[in-house]
Amino acid sequence: MSTNRRLIIVNRADPVICGHSVEGRNLAEVALTRGFDDVRIVTWPLERLQSSGLPLKPLDSVLPYSEGITVERPEPVGDYKVPDGRYTAGITGRLVELLTDGVPTTVLSLYLSPHTLAVDDAVRVAQSTGLPVDVTTIAEAVGSDITNVVRSSLERDAFGAAAQIFSAYLAQDRPVAVSEYTRDIIVAGAEELDARHGTRFAEACRERIEISYPAIDTSAYLDLDPEETARVLESRGLARNRYVLFLSRLQAAKGVDDLIGGFERAALPADVELIIAGRGPDADRLHTIAAASPLSERIRFLDDVGDAEKPHLMEACAVYALPSKPSADFVETFGIAIAEKMLAGGGPVITTLTGGIGEAVGDHAIIVPVEDPDAIAAALEEALALDTDELSVRAAAARDYALQFDRENVFDKLFRTEVVVR
Repeated sequence: MSTNRRLIIVNRADPVICGHSVEGRNLAEVALTRGFDDVRIVTWPLERLQSSGLPLKPLDSVLPYSEGITVERPEPVGDYKVPDGRYTAGITGRLVELLTDGVPTTVLSLYLSPHTLAVDDAVRVAQSTGLPVDVTTIAEAVGSDITNVVRSSLERDAFGAAAQIFSAYLAQDRPVAVSEYTRDIIVAGAEELDARHGTRFAEACRERIEISYPAIDTSAYLDLDPEETARVLESRGLARNRYVLFLSRLQAAKGVDDLIGGFERAALPADVELIIAGRGPDADRLHTIAAASPLSERIRFLDDVGDAEKPHLMEACAVYALPSKPSADFVETFGIAIAEKMLAGGGPVITTLTGGIGEAVGDHAIIVPVEDPDAIAAALEEALALDTDELSVRAAAARDYALQFDRENVFDKLFRTEVVVR
């Protein structure tokens, strides 16, 4: 069968532990029902991901993609004489090949650096070949594009690197951001660059950047099978409503150290555990902190939670806590895991208003200040004291709010000029 419409998503895909890895999967799945008959995720070779230091899921826990979605992991181009950029060259080269085969194509890049930079380069090269090119580009910026790449460029006064990011972003047909907060920090970064160097990026950012909240597969969190939940809990040695859950990437900005401190200080029943699920660069430090805790026997780490298991652990916890805090290289730009927890139901969410988290939770979370274990302790006590009726009312309201992030709803808004429902 000939290909009529293609969607290419360029991102850090599975097995990377990242909400936007999951978002890429979700958008790809919806694309199959929206008239795209060739859906591809172009991403990094597994060996490159494994050597990068990024937190990764166990490979055997990654759910398969639907038939019709092709995951491409282009090999690096060049040898040892090219010290860096070989993998990006592989991605760019494969994009050029796809863009010049005559198929009308939409390319969505998640993360500006290096993915949008690669798309921008590939489109320029494809157009220079003289071959037919029919492409629409969408670039989705997340906060770390600014807090990591642009901010570090501004701090070092590396004008060129920051200008490259903004130029590539604004060269796309539709630049979008994952939250209002993200758009605000992008504009602020552009304003600072303009003020220092006389560039003109901020006005274009204000006028053109749209909001596209992350796409979540809500069906994975609704109507969970109670028997499967019971099986998951038994396999982990857990009891329903007898554990506080943190499930996200283990890095300093997630506030797990503050959560451990709050758990120690809270007057909770002796059978309530703290379950810290995830992988990441802060794992060793957090294990050390937990081992020194007077409640160390009630703190457990899980580093092998798979996609299928996650909703059940979220639904059955007494409370889900993610006390995120801003750091130099990371700010929570939305809070995908929190929205997933709200969809799953169960106990309430405890979090902060760091970055874009407020947009993810609305009025449906217990809010604590950043870096405040005492406030976390009080919030844990409040959450564990809620009666069944109050828990049910809160859970239903939180789920209703989070349904707006359903992947079909997000897809149709993001590709509003592309929608052809089969």
